[in-house]
Amino acid sequence: MDKLIYLTQHLRIKIYNMQITANNPNRKSWIEVPKNSDFPIQNIPFGVFITKDDIITIGSRIGNQVIDLGALQQLGYFKDLKLAEDVFLQDTLNDFISHGRKRWRRVRNRIADLFDSQNITLQNKPELLEKILFHIDDIEMLLPVNIGDYTDFYSSIEHATNVGKMFRDPDKALLPNWKHIPVGYHGRSSSIVVSGTKIRRPKGQILPKGAQEPIFAPTRLLDFELETAFITTDGYRLGESIPIEEAEEHIFGMVLMNDWSARDIQKWEYVPLGPFLGKNFATTISPWIVTLDALEPFRVASPEQNPMPLHYLQKSKNHSFDIHLQVGIKPNNSIETIVSNTNFKYMYWTMNQQLAHHTVNGCNVRSGDLFGSGTISGPTEDSYGSMLELSWGGTKTIKLKDGEERKFIENKDTVIIRGHCKNEHIRIGFGECSGKVIKAN
Repeated sequence: MDKLIYLTQHLRIKIYNMQITANNPNRKSWIEVPKNSDFPIQNIPFGVFITKDDIITIGSRIGNQVIDLGALQQLGYFKDLKLAEDVFLQDTLNDFISHGRKRWRRVRNRIADLFDSQNITLQNKPELLEKILFHIDDIEMLLPVNIGDYTDFYSSIEHATNVGKMFRDPDKALLPNWKHIPVGYHGRSSSIVVSGTKIRRPKGQILPKGAQEPIFAPTRLLDFELETAFITTDGYRLGESIPIEEAEEHIFGMVLMNDWSARDIQKWEYVPLGPFLGKNFATTISPWIVTLDALEPFRVASPEQNPMPLHYLQKSKNHSFDIHLQVGIKPNNSIETIVSNTNFKYMYWTMNQQLAHHTVNGCNVRSGDLFGSGTISGPTEDSYGSMLELSWGGTKTIKLKDGEERKFIENKDTVIIRGHCKNEHIRIGFGECSGKVIKAN
C-alpha cells in the first residue's frame, strides 16, 4: 500500500511538472484569430460537432475555425500520445475525458504546436486542411458529453443572502448550515441542452397570491440563473472520497450554464424536498469545454470563509478563477440589453470544495458528470445573477434598450450568457450560452 501511495504521488508530481506549453502567451497561430476572440491558440477547448454531411466528430477551436480532432488522429498526428485509436471519433467526449489530466495536457500541447505560426506541418497542405478545418458557420455544435449525473449547488453568498432577505427574516438570510457546507441538490440530466436550443415555457401547479388552492398554468415567473459548471472525469470507487487537494485531478473543464427556473412553480412545490418541476424542464450549457489548464493564468483566491470549514473542506491554495460573466436579454426582432455583469471569483464555495463535499460520503463520480455552480451574483445590484434578484421578486422593472420592460423572462426573449478571462497578454473565453423562450404547448 505504501508503494502504491508513493507511485500515485510521484505520478501527480510528474503531471504538475509537465509544462503547459499550449498556454505560452507569445504563441501566434497561422489561423486568423479576430480581435477579442474567445478562442486564441492559448485556449484549445473541446467540443462535439456535426458537419453538413451529418458526420459527428470531436473538435477544438481557434478563432472561427473548428478543428476536426478525429481527422487529425486518423492522419497520425496523435499516434505517440497513447490514446485509444477511436477516442476522437466518438459522439461524446466521455472516453477522452476518462484518459485523465496527463493526456488532456499532452493533446492540448500537441494541437497548439500543430497550429503555431512557426510550424509548417499543416499550414502549407491545403488538401489536408480541407479535411481538418471547418468554419464555425458550417457546423452545428452538439452536447459535448453524455451527462450521466447532474448536481446543482447553491454557493454564491450574495445570491443566497438576497434570496434569504426576500423570503425570510432579513437578519437571518442565510440558513444555519450555509457557511458550513456547499449546499446542493441532484438535478435532471435528460433535460440539459446545448446552447441555441429553444426553451419551451413550462407548465405546472401555481398558487396565485391570496389563493387557497393551486391552479394549473404556464409559469408566469420564468427566470434565468447565471451559472458556470464543471465536468468531471472518473473518480474513485463507490465508498471512497476525493480529497480537496486532489479535486482538480478529476475536473476536466468548465462551461457556462443557464439553469432556467420557473419561480412560481418552484415556490409551491419546493417544501419539503426542494426543486422539482420548477427546475427540471431545461438547463442550457455552452458547447465548448474550457480546460482548467487553459484557465490556469487566471487563478485567484476565493473569498475568506468564516467560520473555518471542517478539515476536509479547508483550502490550501487559490482555487478560484477570475472569469468575467455577463447576461443579456434580446426580445424578438430587437436589440440586446446587458442586464448583469459579475465574476466567478465572488463564489464563496469553490469547485474543489464542492467536489470534495460531494464525495466525502463515498459517492462516486464518473466521466461526463456535470456540477453547476449555483447562481452567481456579485455585491452590487447590477451584478445579480437572476431576474428574481434584479427585479427584487418582481417589485422593480428592468428597462431594455428598445423601451420594453421586464420583471421576468417573456416569450420570444433570448437570454445570452457570456464569459471570459483577460489579462495583459491573452483573453480566454467560453463563447455563448443562449436560449430563446417559446410559448407553452
